[in-house]
Amino acid sequence: MGLENVRYVELPIIHDRRGNLTFIEGNKHVPFDIRRVYYLYDVPGGAHRGGHAHRQLEQLIVAMSGSFDVVLDDGQRSRRFHMNRSFYGLYVPRMIWREIDNFSSGSVCMVLASEHYDEADYYRDYQEFRVGLGLPAVPEDEA
Repeated sequence: MGLENVRYVELPIIHDRRGNLTFIEGNKHVPFDIRRVYYLYDVPGGAHRGGHAHRQLEQLIVAMSGSFDVVLDDGQRSRRFHMNRSFYGLYVPRMIWREIDNFSSGSVCMVLASEHYDEADYYRDYQEFRVGLGLPAVPEDEA
């Protein structure tokens, strides 16, 4: 699992003069059953969220309102994705380190997850994450 497996997912839009509607179906728009949904909001300016990876969990991240950046790292390289459209999701496979930052005022980040919450599924230390990938830990002066 690397950054080559990360992708934007265009979600369906039903256009209507009264307002648009977008929907997401598990195993159709996302490659997993949706077992959990959570959302981040009222994130203070300058704050970041995330700072972890998952052993098994897959996610689809959607900017429901406003904008933010998702920084993903597969242990060898990183990439920043700007999220600002509610009809695009960002598919994040397992074993990808993620940080979410640059939240605009009033932004809402919704996350669809393939698994129920399980603390044992988390890597919360970047060095342990790299070792879990079979990579050497980064020397302290380079981290």
